[in-house]
Amino acid sequence: MNQEVIGRACEIIAQNIGEDSYCTLALIDAQGYPTASTITASKAQGIEWLTFCTGLESNKAKRIASCNRASVCFNQEGAYNITLVGSIEIITDPNVKQEMWYGGLANHFSGFDDPGYCVLRFTTQRYNLLVDWKEAVGTL
Repeated sequence: MNQEVIGRACEIIAQNIGEDSYCTLALIDAQGYPTASTITASKAQGIEWLTFCTGLESNKAKRIASCNRASVCFNQEGAYNITLVGSIEIITDPNVKQEMWYGGLANHFSGFDDPGYCVLRFTTQRYNLLVDWKEAVGTL
C-alpha cells in the first residue's frame, strides 16, 4: 500500500508545482524555532526532491545558511496532507538557476542570471503521507 500512496503523492506534487501553486516550507530560525511560509515549488522529482526559487538575501536563504533542516507540506483540506522532512541547500550555479527559472520570477529578479536570485533544493529523508484517506510513513 505504501507504493500506491507514494505514487498518488507524487502525482499531487507534480500538479502543484510552478506558477499559481503553493506549498509550505518550514525552516529553523536563528533562535531555534520553526518558521513556516508559503512558497512556489519550481520543480520536483516525486517525493525525492523539490526546488524553490528565492532571493539570496532572503530570510529563507539566511535561515538555511545557519541550519539546513527543513520540512515541506502540500495539503488540501479533506483531500491530502503530504509532509516531507529533510535537508535543504542553496544553489547559485548559473545552469541550475536557468533550469529552475519560471515566468513569475521576473516580478522579483531581472533574469536567471540576477546575482540576487538563488535556487533552494530540498531533499527528502522521511515522509508522512495522507492521501485519499490512506497513510504512508517512511524514509527514503
